Amino acid sequence: MIENKIETRYAEIVDYQWLIEHDDDVSNDTIKTKIERNEVLLVLENAKIVGWLRFNFFWDDIPFITHLWLLDGYRQKGIGTVLIKYWENEMKKNGHNVLLTSTQQTREEAQHFYKRRGYVEIGGFNYFDEPYEILYIKKL
Repeated sequence: MIENKIETRYAEIVDYQWLIEHDDDVSNDTIKTKIERNEVLLVLENAKIVGWLRFNFFWDDIPFITHLWLLDGYRQKGIGTVLIKYWENEMKKNGHNVLLTSTQQTREEAQHFYKRRGYVEIGGFNYFDEPYEILYIKKL
């Protein structure tokens, strides 16, 4: 039996085309800028990209996950956990001790994912006609 090799790394400009084909929540220019700023992480299984994590900085200082996504067929296999742990370690290494993220109230699976990893609900808001957005925090 061959064991799957999971690898996590920052996205590079060579990954741009793959990202614009899969991440349609932001503009192509935004993806390029985020790659250049090292604000996109990729997770690979056997050298194939299977997911990504985009982040920015709330109040210019607090790391905030804006999008974590795994392709169909790669969820609930521990790959998301590998990706988020890598991000958390990178943020801690860079001197951050608090992390934020959010998810829509209708996305129960995502809520449970973050809660199992120590994120705590701290409130939320309505964004126009979108479902209620729940904010989460984690202290490292």
